[in-house]
This record gives sequence, structure tokens and C-alpha cells, in this order.
Amino acid sequence: MIPVAFDYQRAESADEAVAALAEHGDEAKLLAGGHSLLPMMKLRLAVPSVVIDVGRVTDLSYVNDGGDHVAIGALTRHRDVETNDLVASQAPLLAKATTQVGDPQVRHRGTIGGSLAHADPAADLPSVLLAMGGSLVAKGPNGERVIPAGEFFTSFLESTLAPDEMLTEVRIPKMPDAGWSFQKFNRRAQDFAIVGCSVVRQNGSCGIGLVNMGSTPLSASAAEAAISGGSSVEDAAAVAAEGTDPSSDLNASEEYRRHLARVLVRRGLEEASS
Repeated sequence: MIPVAFDYQRAESADEAVAALAEHGDEAKLLAGGHSLLPMMKLRLAVPSVVIDVGRVTDLSYVNDGGDHVAIGALTRHRDVETNDLVASQAPLLAKATTQVGDPQVRHRGTIGGSLAHADPAADLPSVLLAMGGSLVAKGPNGERVIPAGEFFTSFLESTLAPDEMLTEVRIPKMPDAGWSFQKFNRRAQDFAIVGCSVVRQNGSCGIGLVNMGSTPLSASAAEAAISGGSSVEDAAAVAAEGTDPSSDLNASEEYRRHLARVLVRRGLEEASS
């Protein structure tokens, strides 16, 4: 299909983009890499009257040392995250998961902020933020606010971002010595995961983010609690699907997704514990 007609604006800075959002409200959408927004516009699932292009806002493309965290600009390309030495040494789980996003064309054009703001439960990167306890920085007319990853995703393809806010930075806690694993089950290498998970273990604590196990990105909280309480990997993995609400579709039934969650979380916990 062809998108409905829209006006186009190009922002040269984050402030300019936020001002445009404030002017047009929920009638406007931000365009970065375009891999999430453009397909939705073609299907007319998104019908913005104004598209604000932020693809040339270069001051939001960076990977910096934030002290206790790695600070990543929202417009940083997946490929730049994937190959960054600071990410590889301090947050290797993120580096690994980013290599699994789409194909090389997607990773060279798509942005980490665009993927997270889209809030797709089938995307890989939200699971990393949930497992590692990351946070996101949003900028609006009234300033900036920091949103924990566990509070960011609200419903299907929706987040706590207000219509006049822009995601500007992603913050990942440094975990150079943590055990970690990224597991993804899909039909083809470039496909979205039928089910996936990110796992982090450090100092007796555990974080597990799930992919495609509900209407929002979510954590395997029962399995996390089991590991923190001293349960075995097998016992923790057995409850990995508790509290989830996977859908049935052409790729998998609800029960098969629950089975995959248990299998992949077990594999992830074993790898993170080795």
C-alpha cells in the first residue's frame, strides 16, 4: 500500500525536533532509520500528518563512558553499537544482541533509539535493557527525564514517551564481569525471533528479558526470583513462562512459545553460569 499524504520536516537538532513535536502533537512522528515507521505507514497502521526527519541530528550519535554506565545516543546506528570497543568490554550482551538485529542493511541504517521507541515485543534490544536494568532518557518541552526500562514499555507498540517527547539516550549499566547469554529462535537469520531471551548473572542476582512473549517486552520475573532465591537452573527455567501472555500465529502456538521460553532461558542460564 501507499502511505497517506503527509508533510515533511527535517530537524537539525534535538531541540528543533522537540519543538516540532510540541507544535504538531500526536499528529507527528519522528523518522530516524525508518525501518519501523515506514512499514507501518505503508500498511496505514500509522498515519501521521507530519513526519519529522531526525536522521541528520548527529549530536545524538555517540557511545560514551558515563561512569557507572555506557551512554549511547538514541540515533546511534546498530552497526556502531555492534562494533564499539566500550560496548564490547562493558556490556557484551548488548554487542551480541545487536549482531542479531535484522541483516547488515538494517544494522547499518537502523538506530538503537528507534528500535526501543517502537516498543515492539518481538524486537531483540528491549530484552537486553530489561535484563541489564538499563534506562532511557526522554527530552520534551519541560526538560529531560530518565525512565527505567521496566517502566518504559506500556502496551503493544506503545511506551511512556509523551507525544511531545523524543528519546535521546540509552543507558546501560557496566557489567564487564557478569555472565551473560543471548538466545534467539527464528526461522531464518534475518527474521524476528519466534522467542528469544537475554540473560545476565552477577553476584547472585539475575536479569532475564524475554522476546515475543507478550504484548510488551517483559522480564521472566519468576525465573529471576527463583535464581536469586537459590534455585537450580532447571527449576528456574521451568517457571520462565509464568506471568507471560504469548500469542498464537502462523509461526507458533501459545504453548509452543511457552515451551521455547523454558528451553531458551535454561540454555541462557547455563551459558551465563559457565
